[in-house]
Amino acid sequence: MGHRDLADALAVAARAMQDSRGETDTLEVAVRLAVDVVHGCTSAGLFELDRNGRVRTTAATDPLVERGDQLQLQLGEGPCLTALVGEPVVLSRDLSSESRWASWSKAASDELGIRSMLSLQLYTGPRGHGSLNLYSTEQDAFDDRDQAVAVTLAAQIAAAIAAARRDDQLTASAASRTVIGQAQGILMERYHLDASQAFAALIRTSQSSNTKLYAVAETLVRTRQTPAALTEDDPAR
Repeated sequence: MGHRDLADALAVAARAMQDSRGETDTLEVAVRLAVDVVHGCTSAGLFELDRNGRVRTTAATDPLVERGDQLQLQLGEGPCLTALVGEPVVLSRDLSSESRWASWSKAASDELGIRSMLSLQLYTGPRGHGSLNLYSTEQDAFDDRDQAVAVTLAAQIAAAIAAARRDDQLTASAASRTVIGQAQGILMERYHLDASQAFAALIRTSQSSNTKLYAVAETLVRTRQTPAALTEDDPAR
């Protein structure tokens, strides 16, 4: 792939992720693009460490990736985990002779037919870390140029994931405000309250029932039934 072709491919990748709808779509597009853009990559996946310290596969092009990831979690070793918590770029040219993760490498090579790996650390926000993992069924599949392309693509993917999550949070926040506003309207009409009194009543119900405010509002809007905790109280108080 020439310089111009490479630039065009990365530009197409950036636009494709920008056009994705939401986090899930962005993740799925990202792994498909990795196979398309990085020469030698036959399968790709994303590993992520969530805020609770759990590692999981968030996207995979095929079952081989899922199985390879599962083996790493079971054995507690592998290139994806190494990239996730340590080295920014992890390359294994020949898994059949790899000593860094001997147990995983043998299983991946013998059982799954994986011959080489390239894993790249992703930073998706203050609380988000992950790795882009490129699998190949060929030995020594990733040369220096492939690694450079993968590093650039990984940076694009990390930025796209962070942006998608921000958009999803904003959308969820807007939807939550809408539902809470609808619940306020129901209480205002039913009990002749003003907006502040209706909101205060929802807050008291949330606290007394140990239920999130959105859940209280959503139940009221969906069922049109006043929550028991609210009927026991004076809504106008």
